Amino acid sequence: MLESKLASSAKKKSPSKRAAKKEIVLDDAYDPSDDEEFMNELQQAYFKRQLERWKQEIIDESKETLAHLQDGPIQEADLNDRASSETDWGLELRTRDRQRKLTSKIDSALRRIEEGEYGYCQVTGEPISLERLKARPIATMTVEAQEAHERNEKISRDQ
Repeated sequence: MLESKLASSAKKKSPSKRAAKKEIVLDDAYDPSDDEEFMNELQQAYFKRQLERWKQEIIDESKETLAHLQDGPIQEADLNDRASSETDWGLELRTRDRQRKLTSKIDSALRRIEEGEYGYCQVTGEPISLERLKARPIATMTVEAQEAHERNEKISRDQ
């Protein structure tokens, strides 16, 4: 199964097919269903739109944070207030750093859509459930493969 999935993925990567791909018009009410062919053009367009929106939200939030940082240094007279403000800024910056890393995962998912590999487990080659992809559009493994991966990580960490 994995070999056939990889062979079909290789076929999807051909430049002529990618260049010939037309823009899909997606209804806002569209919701991917298990009743349709897995990762058909509509589902790919749906997840591409979700990923692009998510990435734009992160970029917009980052711009807001940058604007706040450019307002100037913290000007609290009381040392306790200043320490509290600095702690808040530290948390905000750590959050933005996590989101920066998340944007690279979103970019990777968008690349997998373009290459025809999106929605398939990178370990087993099996389809990742639509419900999992809706909840975590950057998922690269099925729930079962992710659980096995986490168990192996825990075993390695404990040794």
